[in-house]
Amino acid sequence: MKLLKNQWKRGLALAVVAVLTVGLVAGCGTTPKPSQNKTINIGYVSWAEDIAVTNLWKVILEEKGYQVNITMLDVAPLFVGLNKGDMDLFMDSWLPITHKAYMEKYKDTLDDYGTWYEGAAKVGLVVPSYVNIKSVKDLKGKESEFNGEIISIDPGASIIETTDKLIETLGINYKVVASSEAAMLTALDKAYREKKSIVITGWSPHWMFAKYDLKYLEDPEKTYGEAEGIHTIANKEFTKNNADVAKMVKAFKMSDKQVGDLESLINEGMDPYDAAKKWSKDNKGIVDSWTK
Repeated sequence: MKLLKNQWKRGLALAVVAVLTVGLVAGCGTTPKPSQNKTINIGYVSWAEDIAVTNLWKVILEEKGYQVNITMLDVAPLFVGLNKGDMDLFMDSWLPITHKAYMEKYKDTLDDYGTWYEGAAKVGLVVPSYVNIKSVKDLKGKESEFNGEIISIDPGASIIETTDKLIETLGINYKVVASSEAAMLTALDKAYREKKSIVITGWSPHWMFAKYDLKYLEDPEKTYGEAEGIHTIANKEFTKNNADVAKMVKAFKMSDKQVGDLESLINEGMDPYDAAKKWSKDNKGIVDSWTK
């Protein structure tokens, strides 16, 4: 009886060891996921494509186990935040012209992940096609038709400074009205419905070119420069400490149609985060090509 009791104890001990061993082996063979309290801070400006892709990456990274905070800022404080490390990523830097000054100023602390938009990003003055002018030079003498105003986006955007220089160069009596993208588009919509003249600072990609019949004013002196690329910018320390995330974001590419489809969901009334979740689900193969 004593012998049987000792054998039973020995067998129980071996069983416990076996279970623990299996657990350790299984644990070693599991790919660790990012900690749920690992936070990524993405800054964005109130531009349609930036709102769309920032929310898209919030969805993607959250599904990978990260906590993602997104913060809307004007361009100048956003770059300050990137420089200090308060912001980790910015998905919508227009280079080599629009954000050139910021990149030069903070080049020692920033990484350029390259372009993600596969079209030609363009900036310039935009009017409805029914407005009877073709060039920025045609604005001269028509100040009253446009109320002496060029409607623009948020203060701090480089396009405002460029437009001020254009006004000075052409010697025209206009002022740039800085507002926000939403306010600018509201003004465009009202003028368009009433068939009134309006000139705004525009850029591509943007869904407004699908909704309205618009045209860029010719810019003979290339004041707004050539077509640009839309780049993702990161804080260098973030890149160093988050190689896996950096690799995914560097693989990010979208066509004009893909950006337009995502923007359209938002423009049609969906919350940007919900729109991003739907687009990500409907385009799983595309998302997987970036993240795997």
